[in-house]
Amino acid sequence: MMVQEHAGQGDTAGGVRADGDEYLTYTLGAEEYAIDILKVQEIRGYESPTTIANAPAFLKGVINLRGTIVPIVDLRIKFGVGNADYTPFTVVIILNLGSRVVGMVVDSVSDVTMLRQDSIRPAPEFSASVDTRYIKGLCTLDERMLIVVDIERLMLSSEMALVDESLA
Repeated sequence: MMVQEHAGQGDTAGGVRADGDEYLTYTLGAEEYAIDILKVQEIRGYESPTTIANAPAFLKGVINLRGTIVPIVDLRIKFGVGNADYTPFTVVIILNLGSRVVGMVVDSVSDVTMLRQDSIRPAPEFSASVDTRYIKGLCTLDERMLIVVDIERLMLSSEMALVDESLA
């Protein structure tokens, strides 16, 4: 995996960028998405999780990650994007969302890239049937369009059923 710098200029003292943040980019179907790299704990190859009875189809099950039981969500199924085929490129991104660790299945991971906040444009308004609550915005990178996702808001939302509402 390579780190690319895009739309960001100049370092500040200590090598920290004052004008951008790092994002992990990944694919679901034909689309490319970006999430805040600070939410990513690790990236693992896909392994079949232990299934949970009566769980929604997008909740593939759980894995034991060094003593932590981690729910695994297949975003391709959740959003109806592409086929949920498990290939050698299929990976699980393990997210650390405060007190919750969650895994999400994606088609592949692309790279880590630097995005300036002013390069992320608001998502356009769509009809009520398209939910943009979890989209921070859109960013054009070279010839690619990235959908920047608020992954913490998405994963901890009530519709994902990963967190007891009384604990959220």
